[in-house]
Amino acid sequence: MQKLIVIAGPTAVGKSAVALNLAKKLGGEIVSADSVQVYRGLDIGSAKPSKEEQAQVPHHLLDIVDPEENYTVADFQRDASNAISDIHRRGKLPLLVGGTGLYIRAVVRGFAFTEYGVNKNLRSKLQKVAATEGPEALHARLAKVDPKTAEKLHPNDVRRVIRALEVYLQGKTPISQQEENTPRRPVYDATLFCLTRPRPVLYRRIEERVEAMIAAGLIEEVRNLLAQGISPEAKAMQSLGYKQIIAFLQDKISLEEAIHLIKRDTRRFAKRQLTWFRKEEMIWLDIEQYSKIEEITEKISTYLQDISPR
Repeated sequence: MQKLIVIAGPTAVGKSAVALNLAKKLGGEIVSADSVQVYRGLDIGSAKPSKEEQAQVPHHLLDIVDPEENYTVADFQRDASNAISDIHRRGKLPLLVGGTGLYIRAVVRGFAFTEYGVNKNLRSKLQKVAATEGPEALHARLAKVDPKTAEKLHPNDVRRVIRALEVYLQGKTPISQQEENTPRRPVYDATLFCLTRPRPVLYRRIEERVEAMIAAGLIEEVRNLLAQGISPEAKAMQSLGYKQIIAFLQDKISLEEAIHLIKRDTRRFAKRQLTWFRKEEMIWLDIEQYSKIEEITEKISTYLQDISPR
């Protein structure tokens, strides 16, 4: 079974720096598990590793799709699995690094995904139902054909309700059956670490990161993407930071309000990430307990040695 190290945690906690140092120490390569860093051109707002960092250690699954594309978790699972196998073939150790919990779970657990992709015509019809009859009516339709999925989704989560109906209407098989088809045994010999910091420290780092992104040119980055013809409604452009700056550029809100919303929404996002990761079997490490990155890297390395077969 292939070994896999996972370095997860909330946004702005410091995953990238730790993973970079760990990869150097262990002779590893990094597979990004970030749902925004996969998009070309979305660099500043996604906190994508710099060219200098990428030159130090090979990175995978950065800049692999255009912003207009609808990149799914199933796409990521396929691409990440291929990258991990390729890294092992070259005798290196893969490190899956990021904060997108569903991406990490899909890879580690080997979720079985439906073969049916996006059906734009069907999706458009379902969106019209949601607009004319309301999200509750759409959710009721899902409850009739896939009660298990409907029970897990709030009626206002229209995007996921539509996706579940889209899958069922194309293949007459509930999307909930994916869970039944998912392997019961581990796909990888994986060790998962979740990096944390005390909540006040994490929130301060988030606010400092947002300020740094603005100073680094986030507004110009978004303006350039829109000038290239990227739709403001594209999935990538609805990501944290991009959505709020678009609203500013469209004169819907002030820059001050946009920055405030990015900070607020990012704090909320970090809270959701922590809630997600608490449901996983992970080793939790508080970065604040270590004065240097090298110390936490050594801690992780020692732990990996302790659990390795003698």
